[in-house]
Parts: sequence; structure tokens; C-alpha cells
Amino acid sequence: MHLIRGLTRDLLVVGPRGDDHHHAVRVASGLAIPGTVLVLAGRTDLLVFAVFGSFIGMYGRGRTRWSRLRHQLFATALIGAGAAIGVLLAAIHARPVLLVAVETGFAAAGSLFADRAGLRPGGPFFGLFALGALASVPACAAAPLPGLSLFAATALLCVLLGTLHADSVAPTAEVRAFEPGESVRYAGRYVLAVALAGAIGVGWGVAHANWAMAAAAVPLAAQGTRGHVLRGIHRVLGTFVGLAATAILLLPHLPAALLGVLVLLLLFPTELFMARNYALALGFFTPLIMVMTDLAAPADPVRLLLDRGTDTILGVGIGICVAVATRPRTTPGPSQPELPAEDRGGADARTSPVSRVSKALYSRGPVSDPRPRPVH
Repeated sequence: MHLIRGLTRDLLVVGPRGDDHHHAVRVASGLAIPGTVLVLAGRTDLLVFAVFGSFIGMYGRGRTRWSRLRHQLFATALIGAGAAIGVLLAAIHARPVLLVAVETGFAAAGSLFADRAGLRPGGPFFGLFALGALASVPACAAAPLPGLSLFAATALLCVLLGTLHADSVAPTAEVRAFEPGESVRYAGRYVLAVALAGAIGVGWGVAHANWAMAAAAVPLAAQGTRGHVLRGIHRVLGTFVGLAATAILLLPHLPAALLGVLVLLLLFPTELFMARNYALALGFFTPLIMVMTDLAAPADPVRLLLDRGTDTILGVGIGICVAVATRPRTTPGPSQPELPAEDRGGADARTSPVSRVSKALYSRGPVSDPRPRPVH
């Protein structure tokens, strides 16, 4: 009952705005500039590369200019590697089994890299997402260099915007890197979850097993068993709200230029609400991704919607099971009792009007480092 009350409160309450609007403007600007050029040029099929490049702007939130620069350069390496591998797999028309194997290996390497660099958002999600998405787009095989060049240009723009803009709030403290053993354990969880989601997805014959693999990584980024479960529930509910919005956009078969403009507009509310209400943010993020995917590789929209819903449930379910089954078997000492995941942010997290769960769910952090950190 306590879990249900906490989930209901977390789904309904939107946290204080703080400096989120400045951050969201910066991230959205990184997509709006190259995206507008693509729409005017009639190349909305390449928006997928610009979108992944714009994700670089999500890193280094609440940090000084130079700290943000460091984070965003590392993020460019992570997401860029995923994008390049995805394009390569598309070029060789990789079979689903090979895609699962490569994504599993990337999940492990990306997790170790993100932990070592102390990236926030944490974990390999965006790199993993880029790899699977681009590997499944036939157009990537036809024009790999223009697409990757567009990704690099957009990423560079986001980095430049990050150095020009200073947050109006006090910068957050730098996050220490994970201990080696701790980092390896997290990487192992990603390997298990991504491999299981991919194998079951391919075995069942789902058309987009990469969506299931990406969804399996989502619950692992939260803190604590309760955090894993709640974040997974947020992911499923927010995705289905977003799929309803996607149906409104895709079923009428709107012009590609209009759909491209909508992709550009949807990134701002996505980032505005990401750290304030994860499910609400996904209501904007899901149609952004679905429309972007349809523009890159047009398909039956009903089939796309059904596949995304099925893959999300499959992946999130596996991610939660892996997170719960592999949770550390530790007993907190009497001098520092174990706190629920949502209470690890100190007094502010316990007294803020935003749901306590929202302030702590969105990052994976070392057990000894209790500060909540937003991730996507």
C-alpha cells in the first residue's frame, strides 16, 4: 500500500522548476538549429542523426562551463561510438543475433566508461539507444558519412552552447568515479538485462528487439530496489501515454516537414520535465523518438505503435527482474541505517513538495555516494 501511494504521488506531482527551463532551452537549441536546416532542405530522414547529436546537450547539467565541457566530450565519445557501430551494422545488414551480441558488449563497455568518467546522465543508455536505432535504419547503410557528419556537427554545436551558457544555480558537486568492483557489478547487470531482452525479443520474432534492449537498461539506472521498480513503472506508463500522442501524429499521415517540426518542438518539454516527472517527460520523448524513426524508415504506424508497446513491457520487465535478482546482499550498519532510495538525498529530498521518489530515481550512483542525480 505504501508503494502504491508513493507511486501515485510521484506520477501526479511535478517538481519545482528551478533552472530546468534554461537547461531545456540549451538542449532544444542544439537540435533546433540543424533540424531547421534539414526540414527546409527536405531531408527529414536525417533528423535521427541530429537528434542523437543533440543528446550531448543533456550532459553536464548544473555544472560549471569547463566541467560541463568535460562531461559533454565524454558523452560525445560514448554516443558517437554507439552511432558509428550502429551505422556499420546497418551497412553490413547485420542479422538480429549479431545485433544482440554487439549491443550486449556495448552495454558492458559503455557502462564501465560512463562510470569511470562519472557521467550524468549515468549509464550507457543513450549510446546503446543510438546503436540499436541506427542499426535498424536502412537509410544509414545508403548514406553513412553524411549522417555521421551531421551527428558530429550537432554534437559540436551542443558542446559550444554548453560553454557559452552558465547555469543560474549553484553548480552541483563533481561526482566521484565508481570503485572498480562496483562498476564491474553494474556492467554485469547491464549485460544480463540487455542480453536477455535481446534474446527473448529475437526468439519471439519482435520487429524491434533494439527497443526491448534499450528498455531493459532503464530500471538499472535507478537507486535501490524500490527505485528500480518505480522507474520501470514510470517508463511503461509514460511510454504508453506517449504512444497515444504518437498515434495522433502518425495515423493521419501528416507531411514529413510538419512531422520534422514537431520533432524539434518535442525536445524542449522532454528535457524540461525529465528531472521533475519522468513519466510526464516520456509523454513527449516517446512521440519524438517514434516520429523520428518513422521519418528515417517509414513503416506502418499501427505496427510501430504495437511493437514499441510490446518491446517496452518486455524490456522493462526483464530490467526490473535483473535489478532485483542481482541487488547487493548487504545489511546497513547501525550508525548509518539503510534509507529508501527516495530518501537518499538528505533533508531537502524528504521535504520538497516534489515526490521524494522523483528526486532520487533518476540516477544510478555508488552506494557510498547518496546524492540524487537526474538521468534519462
